[in-house]
Formats: sequence, structure tokens, C-alpha cells
Amino acid sequence: MRTFNSIEMLARLVEFPTVSRDSNLPLIDWVEEYLERFGARCRRTSNTEGTKANLFAAIGPDAPGGVVLSAHTDVVPVDGQDWHTEPFELTERDGLLYGRGSADMKGFAAVFLSRLASLKTAAMDKPLYLALSYDEEVGCLGVDRMVDDALTHFARPDFAIVGEPTTMQVVRAHKSINVFHTVVRGRAAHSSQPHRGAGAILAAGRIIEHLESLGRSRRSAAGESGCEPPWTTVQVGMINGGTAVNILPAHCEFLWEYRSLPDEDPDFIIRDMQAFIERAVLPDLRKFAPEASVETTPIARVPPLMPDPAARAERGVRGLSGVRDGGSGEVSFATEAGNFQRAGISSVVCGPGSIDQAHQPNEFIDPAELERCEAMIDDVFAYLHRESPSRS
Repeated sequence: MRTFNSIEMLARLVEFPTVSRDSNLPLIDWVEEYLERFGARCRRTSNTEGTKANLFAAIGPDAPGGVVLSAHTDVVPVDGQDWHTEPFELTERDGLLYGRGSADMKGFAAVFLSRLASLKTAAMDKPLYLALSYDEEVGCLGVDRMVDDALTHFARPDFAIVGEPTTMQVVRAHKSINVFHTVVRGRAAHSSQPHRGAGAILAAGRIIEHLESLGRSRRSAAGESGCEPPWTTVQVGMINGGTAVNILPAHCEFLWEYRSLPDEDPDFIIRDMQAFIERAVLPDLRKFAPEASVETTPIARVPPLMPDPAARAERGVRGLSGVRDGGSGEVSFATEAGNFQRAGISSVVCGPGSIDQAHQPNEFIDPAELERCEAMIDDVFAYLHRESPSRS
């Protein structure tokens, strides 16, 4: 059986161009075949079209407890970015490893896959679970399907480690992500006769202005938080509407999002916005266009990661070799850890590389980060072995 060190495994994973808009099946096929050499019991869950798949694998005894090591397989596009190396070929330059996904987050997957050769499966009394998901970058769309299936077929693990790049510091809380598509429909009319129609763009502008006001109020109400920035953020990212300057626009649509602090109600913003539309926007639109409407559709709802009062995962990970002290333990970027937590699995985020490299041209990871992660994974493996001391 061929074995890989972490860098060799990372090079193999980077070669798969698993941009979210494309299929990840070639990578999943390769990893599943690799895992089966270690006796892994693998389960796939797919998207509706069958073009993408999650892979959840169990190694060791069919017993309660154990640890989940989780990574997403998709990466963001490289289109329009000024790359100095081939993005889908791992390149060493000046002691750093460049390639799309090297930090976010194929580095973590490369480490736990490469370390499997050192896992003493015969001595394990708790299982190791490995989770590889699709479409994390577009809203954590695959992970819930994977987790639900896993909890149906395997015992509940002790905790999960989601290996997003945190420079090997433990993150116990992060914001939610809430993305929406709003469509405003009015009635077209000549711009000289606005009383014969209902302008969708101006109506959309009122909604956007209200969203901006909500964002300002959240900033003013900011309290103590380790997130950066330490308040719930609201923003509109894309807008489209109208056909000509002298036609009252019948249609306008926009994409918007907010990222709530972990301890804030993630539904507050959308409830307030919907109430404003019903109270102030629709009555004005329908004065001249009774058929006017405003429809808002959720695109992604990624739950926050909340601090676990029992700190089960945090206690399990802090103190492991390779894990750094420091940081607030809270971040503004979201991960799949909130999805694991929502399913009742205590979770933390801890992985190699810096989030500053995520989604950037010339993304890189320092090999020293991979070495730190190797030490952590080796300690996780020891936790699963009968002869290891129990962690409290």
C-alpha cells in the first residue's frame, strides 16, 4: 500500500479542481478508494443532481464515542485572480506551499488522511470518523445531509474538530451566515406617468436603506465579543433591475446577507425586514399596482457556533500537541461546526493555516502548520486507543 506524507497528500488533493460550481466526485472517488485500504466503512450522500457527494467514513470499532475530523472538499474560484503559480498544482516557493485550497481547507484533510498509516486500529476502543463535505463555500449546503445520515448509521461521537484554518488555535464560537434573494415586482409605465405604474427599483432602495439602518443599529448596540468586527453585520452584495431610464421599472432583485453574533437571534434581521416591507413598502407599491409583490427567498442559513457550556470539544482539543494558545476563541467567519453542534455534536474549529489566505490569489500554507496539525492528529489517534489515558 502506498503511503503519503502530508505534503504529498496535499499535492494530490490540490490537483482536483473542486471549485464549488463543478463536481467534486473525482476527489471523493479517489479518497474513498484510499480509505477502504484502512478498513473504513464509507457512506456517501449526494446532492439532488447526483453531481456532488459527501463522504463520511468510520474506522475502528462500532462503538459509542470517538472523534469526527471534518473538512470541506470545495474551493472558491480562481477566475480573475492574479496567480503567480498554477493554482491547481501545489508549488513550493520560499519555503511556503502555494495552491488553491492549501489553507482552506485541504491542508487539514491532507494531514488526517496521511496520518492514517500510523493509526493502530486493533488497539482502538473508540471510532475515528472522517467527514468530507460538498458546497461549504456556497452556504454549507451538503453537511446537514451527511450528518443526518451518519447519525442514523453510526454511534454519536464524543466531539468534532472542523479543521478550517485557525493557525491551530481553538475556536469555540463563530457568527451565523444568512443569505437571501429579494425580488420586487411592480408595474412598468412611462416615466412621465408614474401614477400608472409602480417602480420596483425605488421600492428596493427603500428596503436596502432599511437594511443599512438595521446594520447601523447593530453596530451601535455592539457589546463585548471576540469576533472581528464585534457586531452583527448587514450588507447588500448584488442588485439588478430596470430596462431604460425612461421606463418605470417593473422588476428589481438583490442579494443580501447578514452575519449575526453567536448569541444573537439569527432571525431578528429577516423578521424586522419582512415587517418593514409589509408595513411601509407594499402599501405604497399597491396604490397603483395591486399585483405588486416582494418575495424573499433564503439562499443559505449557516447556524452559529455557540460556546458549549460543558466545553466537551474544547476540553478534548485544548492541550493536544500542536494546538496553540491565544486568540479570543471567537471569529466572524462561519464554518460547518455550527451544523455539527445543531445535530448535538460538541464541536470546535481548529486547523492549519491562516484564514487570511482563504479565497485569496496565491493562497499558501506554511509546512510548519501542517507539522503542528500532524501532532494534534497523532494525539487524537492516541485518545482513541485503549492504552491512552482518558481526557477530562
